[in-house]
Amino acid sequence: MNIVQEKLKTLPESPGCYLMLNDKGVIIYVGKAKNLKNRVRSYFTGSHNAKTTRLVQEIADFNYVQTRTERESLILELHLIKEHMPRYNIKLTDDATYPFITITDEKDPKLIVERDSTLKGGKRFGPYPSVYKARDTVRLLNKIYPLRKCDTLPKKACLYYHMKQCLAPCINKEPIDYKPIIDEITAFLKGDTKKVTDDLRQQMYEASEQLHFEKAQEMKEMLESIEFTTEKQLMSLNDFKDRDFIAFHGDHEDVSIQILKMRAGKIIDVKSDIFSYVGAITDAVNNYILQMYEEKTIEPDELLFSNLFNETDIELMFGKKASIPKIGDKKKLIDMAFKNAKYDFDNYRYLNKLQTEKQQEAEEAFKSMLNIESVSKIEVFDNAHLFGSASVSAMVVFRSGKPSKKEYRKYHLKQTQKMDDYGALREVLYRRYQKVLLEGLELPDMIIIDGGKGQVSTAEDIIGSLGLSIHIIGLQKNDKHQLENIIYKNEVYPLKKSSYLYSYLGKMSEEVHRFAITFHKQTRAKALIRSYLDGIIGIGEKRKLAILEKFVTIDQMIHGDVETYKSIGISEDLRDKVIAHLIELERRKNEESHI
Repeated sequence: MNIVQEKLKTLPESPGCYLMLNDKGVIIYVGKAKNLKNRVRSYFTGSHNAKTTRLVQEIADFNYVQTRTERESLILELHLIKEHMPRYNIKLTDDATYPFITITDEKDPKLIVERDSTLKGGKRFGPYPSVYKARDTVRLLNKIYPLRKCDTLPKKACLYYHMKQCLAPCINKEPIDYKPIIDEITAFLKGDTKKVTDDLRQQMYEASEQLHFEKAQEMKEMLESIEFTTEKQLMSLNDFKDRDFIAFHGDHEDVSIQILKMRAGKIIDVKSDIFSYVGAITDAVNNYILQMYEEKTIEPDELLFSNLFNETDIELMFGKKASIPKIGDKKKLIDMAFKNAKYDFDNYRYLNKLQTEKQQEAEEAFKSMLNIESVSKIEVFDNAHLFGSASVSAMVVFRSGKPSKKEYRKYHLKQTQKMDDYGALREVLYRRYQKVLLEGLELPDMIIIDGGKGQVSTAEDIIGSLGLSIHIIGLQKNDKHQLENIIYKNEVYPLKKSSYLYSYLGKMSEEVHRFAITFHKQTRAKALIRSYLDGIIGIGEKRKLAILEKFVTIDQMIHGDVETYKSIGISEDLRDKVIAHLIELERRKNEESHI
């Protein structure tokens, strides 16, 4: 949570949306805020209900997007939830509070409020923040513009015709030209409301002067509904096109990129990235963008760029679909992307500097405590098993306090007896560092293991027997499996939970444990599937291995076609035997589960 606590200090006090992420980078909650700083910080202070408490426990990081207004954040929140379906946003996925105003595409069109944005046909505007104000707006427009009001046409003209609120297609034998009316309504719903609001305001003043206060109040509420409904929302453009709005901000070392993704006229996702580069900043950004859109299938209808891009460059890369907007809503969205990119960049520098300083502080404290010179490369080991079954070990590598995932290694334990942690430690360390010696690989400055004095002594014996001299420490934990002490050269060094060194070592311990447990689960799953293939005549170890490499699950094995089986050297007859065997085992398993 250290990075989260530091990011909380950098939050802006502007409206926007925030996205909570778990440790896998998956969006688990999307929210909106009038003040991002106050709203997001509230999750990490005070007490909450059970659901919010569970959410906070899962948060590993968060992102946010600043908007111009609170209403824009409301619309953006809807789009983000519909796109990502976060598990803690169940109640917001039904569109119940986000209406649309639609001009139907019937021969005699109607103006309606609807909640289903997936319906085809018609001219749709929205979504709007309030269903009540949307209905008030439609009620007013239906009074002004004589569109059809009836669901089914009556046999004679109704009251709406006599009130001059309908052109009566029920009795009009000639086709009616609705285009001028639809054009005016369209202009109104896109924000051109001056004529209508001026008339309403005049009627309100007249009613007030004549002491008709109820009528004046009705006019006032109608004006407020129009203002609320037709306020320009950049989060939605009513042309249903796919666009990406791309902006960047940087200096001679790092660059921040922000991409607002609009699909079917609505902003539904945000991508932000910060990275270091070599050479010219425009070359680095252009290369990043080119790589991102390398798959032509994901390229939208339009790519809009900020004015920091070179017009010739973007046209060379993407042709006529790329442009740099100068005015209008597209320019405003580019400005929003730039604002977020700049804010990310400024705070990245602060957080990165802070993280680096604390990292150095932890390393210095570590070296000082143990009186050693360097801990730039550390290899961390952990074992995993379930009652002795599927015993595995894992190693993760940290360089300058950061994970080096390409150097991670997994080990199936071959010689160790069940439930023998010391034996597992001896085997994996011997195998690892014998290979290092034979292949002339780089040695670590330090080895970290999960355990106390006994485990450290065992590790020292193995490393010594190979003629190596490497610092070895143990991370000793209490009964609650919480990090408590460092064991080094038979000495115990207590750790303060408030220190960054505690977090520094805890991060390593958690990472190797996660990696080992993930590997262990995969191993157990494969062992279970392998057992399903026992007893089939003609399926030996080599064919078992071929089947396991080709098919991930039992279901895939059962539904595998003849050609797929033949590609791994299994005939059609043998395939039929395998499938029949697996179906029978599944049947027995289901029968046993119902007993």
